[in-house]
Amino acid sequence: MADETNTPSLPATGWAVLGLLSFGEELSGYDLKKWADRSLRFFYWSPSFSQIYGELRRLEKAGYATSRTLTQEGATRGKRIYRITGEGMEAVRRWAREMPVDPPVLKHGPMLRLWLGHLLEPEQMREVLIRQQEFAEEMRRGAVADAQAAQDEPAWAMPVLTLRWAERYYAAERDLAAAMLDDVEALIAARPPKPVAEPSG
Repeated sequence: MADETNTPSLPATGWAVLGLLSFGEELSGYDLKKWADRSLRFFYWSPSFSQIYGELRRLEKAGYATSRTLTQEGATRGKRIYRITGEGMEAVRRWAREMPVDPPVLKHGPMLRLWLGHLLEPEQMREVLIRQQEFAEEMRRGAVADAQAAQDEPAWAMPVLTLRWAERYYAAERDLAAAMLDDVEALIAARPPKPVAEPSG
């Protein structure tokens, strides 16, 4: 059963999966993965299937979720679906209300590569920043599409606001990469030209 302390102990992935169940739907592991891909991936991460099923087992053991096998007509095997328990709802509510919010930790691959720009050719630096613009725009569009798809679901009102935050975040990231590309171009233009090697002999 769950810990008797005020703050039950679960890894971040466990809270994320329990949070997905807190919307009240009875969901399969596949459903949870789909929902994570439509929301969590824009601002946290999307757990793998193995992580999801591992956490579901942990949640059941803690008494935070229950499961049953649903066999559909004509199916050769049943589908296991999960539902949050009252104890699980209380635990995730307490966690969301009482636990300190961790500040975001920036692990930015393009920035790290630019930091090592003295080891790159100018065209490589340009390519890193162009790819970052394309990635950010793709993520922005994905957040917009998923917010639009969920906006008619009353239970998803707050996740839709979170997706709008993600939309603005990735728009800003796209624009920052574009501005940095301008800075890189200015830096390249200001460099003195490389000396031309004298012909030998």
